[in-house]
Amino acid sequence: MEAPQLGRYVIQSELGRGAMGVVYKATDSVLQRTVAVKTVNMALESTGIGNYEARFYQEARAAGSLNHANIVTVYDVGKAGDIAYMAMEFIEGVELRTMIGEGRSLPVAQAISIGAQVAEGLGYAHQHGVVHRDIKPANIMVVANGPVKITDFGIARMRASGELTQTGMMLGSPKYMSPEQVIGKRADYRSDIFSLGIILYEMLCGNVPFNGENVTALMYQIVNFAPPAPSAVNHAVPELLDYIVAKMLAKPLEERYQGAQELAQDLRECERQLAAPPGSTVPPRPTGLASGPQPELVDTRAHDVVMAQTLNRTRDKDKTPEDPTTPPARGLSHSFDSLEATQRLAVLTGAAALPGASTLPGSTVEPQTATQAIGSLPPPPRIGWRRRDWLLVGAAAVLGLIVARAVMKRDDR
Repeated sequence: MEAPQLGRYVIQSELGRGAMGVVYKATDSVLQRTVAVKTVNMALESTGIGNYEARFYQEARAAGSLNHANIVTVYDVGKAGDIAYMAMEFIEGVELRTMIGEGRSLPVAQAISIGAQVAEGLGYAHQHGVVHRDIKPANIMVVANGPVKITDFGIARMRASGELTQTGMMLGSPKYMSPEQVIGKRADYRSDIFSLGIILYEMLCGNVPFNGENVTALMYQIVNFAPPAPSAVNHAVPELLDYIVAKMLAKPLEERYQGAQELAQDLRECERQLAAPPGSTVPPRPTGLASGPQPELVDTRAHDVVMAQTLNRTRDKDKTPEDPTTPPARGLSHSFDSLEATQRLAVLTGAAALPGASTLPGSTVEPQTATQAIGSLPPPPRIGWRRRDWLLVGAAAVLGLIVARAVMKRDDR
């Protein structure tokens, strides 16, 4: 039986399946080399097929223009029936998703190396005007004794397009989305940096920084919550890496890394310091951490980040130092269980003064957290009858007696 074929590519085996199609291992019958062929079923798009197909070729051309050691090379694009396909470099490696599955973390040095290589590939793509928009472990291939490769350029960008959703469903991977993607704003190169920050956090800690029982809860966390620093979960993480991850995961775009190349430089600096022999003094890079707003770490300088739909936010420092021995509850910022939260609770409940909520100078009352304050709230007051109520009842009783006496006198007659 003759092997199936897509254009000049003879299918050998299936490598995997995704939301938009199948990936095959194939042989280029002209150049006699092994390639990976990623397919997209055009029949899945019931309306606007012409526009869909044109966008596919446009994005494939953009991806094919990228020539970088950390980006999978696209060789060719074509169509066979309803199936559009993209032939690309075949990678003998393993998906990062497999390496960190089931809560497994990676050695810190390996995580830094992978993060730096992905950042370098993204930096090159961004300089050429190509934004990935779906950076996730399944789109990162790790090659033994070789470079890390980013896959799915072009197709990933199509997947993020609102034009491709038929019923308003969300395509892509919500766990690795940036806040601006979650609230429906257009993603740019800084969205790729945020997604890579989630992946780096997961490689270091064995779990993503944002999680929820359902998609809605997950999206709420991505937009609103600041996770604890990686070193609070994995003590092998150096302090510099804490700051790098915090800057990658900054909610406001202006506080995030403004370029993936800056991020790659900081990760390489962290890698250099980590590789230095114990006891040696490593001269810091003259510029230190990348320029721009410097992040604060949740486990040492607690704060909460609350973002409105426009991505504006307020950041308030806790008014009391937090106990470093107390782990963050459910991975959230300590300030959700802080003195400030207690005072907000007092306002919401109408309590004029809660035990421990005083901020007057010289106050000696020991502060309480919001959790403690909930238990110390006074019980709701018992509502008794007012004087007017008693008068009304009394008058009604007297009137009833008068009416009863009048009736009795009439009967006696």
